[in-house]
Amino acid sequence: MWARQTTDIRPSPIAGTWYPASPEDLARLVDGYLTAAAADLPPLEGEVVGLVAPHAGIVYSGPVAGYAFAAVQGRSPEVVAVLSPMHYPYPQPLLTTGHAAYATPLGSVPVAQEEMATWGEGIRRRLGVAPQAVKNDPEHALEMELPFLQRALARPFRLLPLMMRDYSPATCQAVGEALAEVLAGRDALIVASSDLSHYYPEAVARELDTAMLAHIAALDPQAVLRADAAGEAFACGAGPVAAMLWATQALGAQRGVVLKRASSGDVTGDYQSVVGYGAVAVLR
Repeated sequence: MWARQTTDIRPSPIAGTWYPASPEDLARLVDGYLTAAAADLPPLEGEVVGLVAPHAGIVYSGPVAGYAFAAVQGRSPEVVAVLSPMHYPYPQPLLTTGHAAYATPLGSVPVAQEEMATWGEGIRRRLGVAPQAVKNDPEHALEMELPFLQRALARPFRLLPLMMRDYSPATCQAVGEALAEVLAGRDALIVASSDLSHYYPEAVARELDTAMLAHIAALDPQAVLRADAAGEAFACGAGPVAAMLWATQALGAQRGVVLKRASSGDVTGDYQSVVGYGAVAVLR
């Protein structure tokens, strides 16, 4: 179902480490997370236009990611934008893939190249710089969302991938508003990839994460960026989250719903130093 013929596919640098390399094992694991989350979702009134989902190794963040993607299970968006951090020291502030598709063990996901070019031009008009296309990037944060999308959505989709190193408000707003221009009137979904606080005791992490999730659910991108910059709450993907919020509000989003918060301690049993994970749905 997911295989696409293309001569230029980004090979996965994380299959077999961050998630299973076996298609059967990966599908079984993701489906289990989706099923468990679907039984526990809060009521969602309206159309989900945006998500926040975590991106750690699947055994750690998968149970929380399941909540985000269970909220759109069975949907058939034509295009999905995934905004993520770039954890590696590229000099460019914004990056996208130079490949025609992303590979996962579940098949390849084609890049929406025409829409990506239009989005890049919209960003360039606002900022004077467009996303740089790179090949064979090692970034996990964007790729980790793809197997969940492949299993949750009802049909194949085309991908708009963007990795961010510049989290300034002007950049985040430009990215979001340019994306909204591309997606206006389209059946689309926007996913922001982000973990939350890192390496605090569980009680502290829960307080920090609750504050960040409240800013996200309030659809307040400025508060997300301010809190992260000031150390009042944390999201390693604060820029992608803020850009998603600007985009979804321009597309008519009216409210956010926190679906789940958990931490690595829930998996490892070590609550002295945890990484926080959250799932949020943005609705119109």
